[in-house]
Amino acid sequence: MFYEFRTYTCAPGKLPAVLKRFETTTLGLFEKYGIRRVTPVFTVAVGEDNMQVKYVLQWESHEERDRAWAAFRADPAWHKAVAESDKDGPAVVRIANELLAAALPLAG
Repeated sequence: MFYEFRTYTCAPGKLPAVLKRFETTTLGLFEKYGIRRVTPVFTVAVGEDNMQVKYVLQWESHEERDRAWAAFRADPAWHKAVAESDKDGPAVVRIANELLAAALPLAG
């Protein structure tokens, strides 16, 4: 098992469009394709970059991850949602993801 920490940096003024896309499309597609989100979707309340969206996913294997992301990216609903949020220019200017392995368990 491993975790995927994803950070989306939004274009200026596009954070609301990205959050709307998550709410109306992305999260439903996560459920459809078995993409397990183990944190809320976060924005930066205090910090250097308040135009970011962050969340963490949990995977059982790299094969599971590859299959799920391929299905997600091929879904016509995803393409429609991106076209809508990007109609006045790209909503997301950078996506960073890190694959994490737990070093210490949660307390308790």
